[in-house]
Amino acid sequence: MDTVEEVAQRAKNAARELRMLTRNQKDEALRVIAARLKAEKDFISTQNHLDLEAARAVGTSEALIDRLTLNGARIEAIADALIDVAALPDPVGEVVRGYTLPNGLQVRQTRVPLGVVGMIYEARPNVTVDAAGLCLKSGNAALLRGSSSAYNTNVALVEVMRKALVEVGIPADAIALVPGHTHESVNDLMKARGLVDVLIPRGGASLIQNIVNNSLVPVIETGVGNCHVYVDKDADLNMAVNIVLNSKTQRVSVCNAAETLLVHEAVADTFLPELFAQFKARSVTVHGDEKMHQHAQLAGVNWEPVNDEDWAAEYYSMDIAAGVVPSVEAAVEHILTWSSGHTEAIVSSCAPTIAYFTSAVDSAAVMVNASTRFTDGAEFGFGAEIGISTQKLHARGPMGLTELTTTTFIVSGNGQVRK
Repeated sequence: MDTVEEVAQRAKNAARELRMLTRNQKDEALRVIAARLKAEKDFISTQNHLDLEAARAVGTSEALIDRLTLNGARIEAIADALIDVAALPDPVGEVVRGYTLPNGLQVRQTRVPLGVVGMIYEARPNVTVDAAGLCLKSGNAALLRGSSSAYNTNVALVEVMRKALVEVGIPADAIALVPGHTHESVNDLMKARGLVDVLIPRGGASLIQNIVNNSLVPVIETGVGNCHVYVDKDADLNMAVNIVLNSKTQRVSVCNAAETLLVHEAVADTFLPELFAQFKARSVTVHGDEKMHQHAQLAGVNWEPVNDEDWAAEYYSMDIAAGVVPSVEAAVEHILTWSSGHTEAIVSSCAPTIAYFTSAVDSAAVMVNASTRFTDGAEFGFGAEIGISTQKLHARGPMGLTELTTTTFIVSGNGQVRK
């Protein structure tokens, strides 16, 4: 078996060729990969079934099983997402700014690929394709290290994509799977400074923090999604019910699902009975304060007393932490204390309250009268996304093609020398 260093070196060599590709070449490659994935979906599904069987055998939760599942419909969807990416503008070569200095030098700051992008991620084999596609479109080589739980699926996906690259004359090593499925291969990847230009971890808090704290390769930190919805005293309560339900229950196994609900005390007695009737129908468990307990009892909703672990939790399940607050200021204070900096939402019709909330909350995305589920690269019009960054450098929020580039200053003169 090749070592991580050998695979990374080949990816670096491939990245040098990718820098020179035209948009047409990259877009054609994406379309061919999409066609190959669709043609091979039975093979991919069979390999995914092996991973699902192994996951169920060790008692993996249904939420994580959902993340791991890659059936025919989902394969079609990720292939279609590649076609969408092909239709997006190519960021490479874009002039960020340009000007002429008094001495006649022409300065252009131009977008260029990062080089080799390493992805370390858990479950979610769709990330294998999304990351590879976005890296290819932005001129980067993708070095992929999925979890052992999706090993068979990821091997199949990468095999199909590499064959498609060869078909269009692009080095197969532009998309590569990191060899091995133990922690040693992750450690080796984190040490590959000089071969890998950036690492992007996607997964639980422990995975992300391990990489952030120990990697020698620069890291873009993607975030745990402890997302909040605040229902203000001036909210349209029917709208609020729909937003909370969509944020929490539309899909629980994703980072932009709501994990905490805060309700202004002035509307709690009116709002909570309707919401909790919907929660009961969906078997949502509320981890709440005493006010929430009273309404949960009346509605027959599962209730547990809330604690600090609940306020900090990313549940990945039909659970939500919930509390009643006396003001928008109290809601913001709670969010600043417990949020992971991913996405927060306010439901209100009061412009000054909305302005205060959006200014005071310090997260990658803030939703006003909309579901937290919209924090997503595809929903933002990026095509697919490679992750959602909760740090402030070099990218924040959903990361699409632009966030996979850096810049080069190109300075043109006609013989100028510095005095």
